[in-house]
Amino acid sequence: MIDLAPHADQQLSSTDVAILDATRACVVDFGVRRTTLTEVARRAGVSRPTVYRRWPDTGSLIAELLVRELRTIVGETMPDAGLGRDRLVRGIVAGAGAIRSNAVFAKIFRTDTDLMLTYVFGRLGRNQRTLIELFAASIRLGHDDGSIRSGDAQQMATMLLLITQSAVQSAGTVEPLLAGAQFDAELSRAIEGYLLPLPDKDCDDS
Repeated sequence: MIDLAPHADQQLSSTDVAILDATRACVVDFGVRRTTLTEVARRAGVSRPTVYRRWPDTGSLIAELLVRELRTIVGETMPDAGLGRDRLVRGIVAGAGAIRSNAVFAKIFRTDTDLMLTYVFGRLGRNQRTLIELFAASIRLGHDDGSIRSGDAQQMATMLLLITQSAVQSAGTVEPLLAGAQFDAELSRAIEGYLLPLPDKDCDDS
């Protein structure tokens, strides 16, 4: 696994972790709209001012929770060995599957889709920038080992982010047609095809 530094909880105090854990439980139980700082504080065993000093509103707290969830998923699913292309394909497909089955993301997809668009897909935030940097690093490895076609690593990583976000966001709508292992297989083929080195022109002309 790739060690994402700082890891989701390494830079947090025990109080911060308790608040984020309580927020996670509230979102899973109630959804984003019905999650309140009062209920989060109660579940975390802290006062409301303690929460407010760290996160001024529910929106910033939910955003921080989603950053932690995604960083944990990426840290657990992105391989840290192998050719650059293999790392990306396996890591992205496994990560996409983990997001789809994650209790927090699944709840938001079901009940707060418009908020998911804001927190995750509607802007280039911390999650997206982290993924672009991670993808770009693997693409550069693939350039070095010859497993990934030439091109600007950051631009290619950005396109991979768009491909993956679209697949994750739309997975539920196409489930009757494409789901489970078949979904993973097709996503894998799509990413693999995007990254494959281009055929040598001299060989094509011979």
